[in-house]
Amino acid sequence: MGDSERVSETHAFLIGTPKSGTTWLAATLSQNPNICVSNPKEPNIIATHKGTFSRSVEEPDWELYESFFDGGGVRLDASIHAFSCPEAPGRISDRFDDPRFVLSFREPVSRVFSHWRMVLDSGEAKKNGVDWSEFESAWEDERLRCDSRYGSSMERWLQKFPLDRFYIIDSSDLRTRPVEVLEELEQFLGLPQHDYNIDMSRNSNSASRRRPISAIGKAIRLVFSLVPQMIKGPVVRVLQKKDLNIYNAPILSSAVPLLKAQEEHYRICEKTVSEEVQLLSKLTGFESKGWMEKQN
Repeated sequence: MGDSERVSETHAFLIGTPKSGTTWLAATLSQNPNICVSNPKEPNIIATHKGTFSRSVEEPDWELYESFFDGGGVRLDASIHAFSCPEAPGRISDRFDDPRFVLSFREPVSRVFSHWRMVLDSGEAKKNGVDWSEFESAWEDERLRCDSRYGSSMERWLQKFPLDRFYIIDSSDLRTRPVEVLEELEQFLGLPQHDYNIDMSRNSNSASRRRPISAIGKAIRLVFSLVPQMIKGPVVRVLQKKDLNIYNAPILSSAVPLLKAQEEHYRICEKTVSEEVQLLSKLTGFESKGWMEKQN
């Protein structure tokens, strides 16, 4: 497909937000033969926001983008950072005739706290030369705060697409009513009902699954990296299918303490997130299920 060609088939985008159950949702939807989830889950081609820190103003490489989809059905791109990207709505509008968008929102303070902890646990902040050791200083960095601008980002998307192109959920619904959410999503995408294997403990990106790798683990990873792809490829695919990460074994990594947002974190974020949630509700009618009360 050339750079100038438009895509007429239905194409779906799971565009937000980080730490809101999107990893589980994308993996579960991949069970449906009528849905082709991109590989990798987050191509990060269309948006200028490639992750928490990475930004690029280069135009999308559409040929490369196409290579991330291998299968029939509705194609699903789960590049969640696209939601906060100012360029993504226009780029999608210029390319796709019938795009659909799935948005999973989480109570904003617990979400950004979890996002911040993930960046620290993974060492991503240090790799990018920033000191996010204190939550308040990290919150002042727009690269962390932008994903919490629910209302402002939604306003930008609605300038390009009507509200009925969006399926919006509270991430808590993924745990409390997963079957209903999946059925609603299938209806939204115009697909027949599929019988999913729902396991909330698999395919998630929780803190309990992000274990710092030990010296032994690093040594094994180095050795494994030297094995030819044709040999290790089948092993990797089997492990991925079973949602197994050998580096989570106790001897290869250590546990991450389970931390939650406290009153001070709500105080730091209160003004921004309150305004953004109010704007989101005004634009979409989305009910925040008591989010605002949690900040009082």
